[in-house]
Amino acid sequence: MAAAVAFTITPEMLEMGIELVPVPAAHLIRLETGWQFEAFNRAYRLTGLGVVADRSVMVGALAAQLDVFKAGDLRNMEFDWSTEDGIGGRHYRVGLGRISTKTRRCTVTLLDQTARLESERSLRREMTTDSLTGLPNREGFGDLLETASAAGQRFAVLVIDLVRFGRINACMGSLVGDELLITVARRIKGALRARDALARIGGDEFGVMMLVDADGDEADALATRIVGALQAPFRLTDFEIGVECSIGIAIGAEHDGAAEGGDDAEARIDGAELIRHAQFAVKRAKATGHVETYQPRAFSVARAQFAMETQLRRAIEERRLRLTYQPICHLGSGRTVAFEALARWRGEDGRDHSPTAFIPVAEESGLIVPLGRWAIDEAARTLAGWDAQARKGGRPDCGVKLAVNLSAIQLQRDNVSAVLESALDVTGLGGDRFTLELTESAIVGDPDGVARAMHALKALGTTLAMDDFGTGYSNLAYLQQLPIDILKIDRTFVTGMLADRDKVAIVRAVLSLAQALGKQTTAEGVETNALAQTLAALGCTFGQGYYYARPLEASAAWRMIASTTESAIDSTRG
Repeated sequence: MAAAVAFTITPEMLEMGIELVPVPAAHLIRLETGWQFEAFNRAYRLTGLGVVADRSVMVGALAAQLDVFKAGDLRNMEFDWSTEDGIGGRHYRVGLGRISTKTRRCTVTLLDQTARLESERSLRREMTTDSLTGLPNREGFGDLLETASAAGQRFAVLVIDLVRFGRINACMGSLVGDELLITVARRIKGALRARDALARIGGDEFGVMMLVDADGDEADALATRIVGALQAPFRLTDFEIGVECSIGIAIGAEHDGAAEGGDDAEARIDGAELIRHAQFAVKRAKATGHVETYQPRAFSVARAQFAMETQLRRAIEERRLRLTYQPICHLGSGRTVAFEALARWRGEDGRDHSPTAFIPVAEESGLIVPLGRWAIDEAARTLAGWDAQARKGGRPDCGVKLAVNLSAIQLQRDNVSAVLESALDVTGLGGDRFTLELTESAIVGDPDGVARAMHALKALGTTLAMDDFGTGYSNLAYLQQLPIDILKIDRTFVTGMLADRDKVAIVRAVLSLAQALGKQTTAEGVETNALAQTLAALGCTFGQGYYYARPLEASAAWRMIASTTESAIDSTRG
């Protein structure tokens, strides 16, 4: 039997083989003195990582990983390695391999990923940078907040909204608008400290990340500096224009205990949510005219309103609301002449929602339009039902009108006269059976549009009343120009009137004005017989309040109508 021939790999063979590898590669062997090169290819030599083991950047940096690999059982291992951070650094995907786990040798390959990573970084910079101002955009601003949060830094976020930018941009052109944004960014930047960061997070919105040392008062002080920086007029083409701003503040963590897992649920929030909190504060700042700091309670109320909007939309679609009816009585005779229809809503959980809570939500969300349509339709059906019961008793109708409130948004967005006309056609009622009530604010918002709507309603024969007269933007010209029949004196002037001479004077003045213009009056908030008699003596036409009745369900209102009518018939017969 022939003896086995020993085969020895020479250094020349190693060098010839490794030259066939298309990427930088080297053969290393572990000696007692450390790792040494056995061979490397030309591509490796060109990397400049060093060909003498004692002075090689690669061997020095990867010695620990090489030792772990040698001691383990893996045939192959990969990991990322960068020669240095910053400009000029190279980024490699390192591959380690060996033929046997028992050998002291291994092969190192280096896949250069520098170009790909730099392209990704460049693309990331473009994606997170505002092209106009060179500042971080909303996404880049979020990254800054996340980095600061991960580093355990305490910071505040300020959102600055330019009040008139949209108008300036529309009137003077986008180029002027761009120039204004760049100038505004420079001024805000000048008000910041070196360690604060500025970003453009929207069309006319800027965000500031401010590192906080002590408390939130630092953020208020910065907001004051920013407002001051923007006070001087901006020169745009041939104009000098003042630019105001609204500022909202959100604090990243309220106190150290919260950051360590205390009771403050707002302490650990991501950057995007913190920006939303500051924007919520900006919305409040626009309404108040002052710098506002985010309050969790106010935010919770807003979230609850969104939940109410969802439930209210479903309730309207399923007609799960109802109307209650509060009597309006003639002060001279005490006879019930009308009922005001008031919307009521009981949720699926059985809890009653106050109109003062859900009507504003309906107006803000636009649900006031379908809600208003439902109210007119439901009121017409109820009145037609009362008439049908009255006819069973030999009377032509129930003898009362129904008053329905109209919202300013409803008047602006819907064709109310067409809605009412449709309800009248379905029920067979005449327009004279309805009183439609609207507030002074509804008229002021869109006087021309409201005037057209009122004349269209008047053409149907309806009575028109101005609700809460004296509490809004009273304009006597409206009383002359618009077909208003009744002025409703707000309860704030009527309640407690007998003990307040100023209130008496105001009520007397309103009554005198109404009489001079040939209009009737209704006093709200009548709670006692003495108050009703006093108002009647002063010349007020109608009264409405708890003295007569609280809002009644439809069936109870009908019983009141029936009993009043029967009493009147009995007195006539007597």
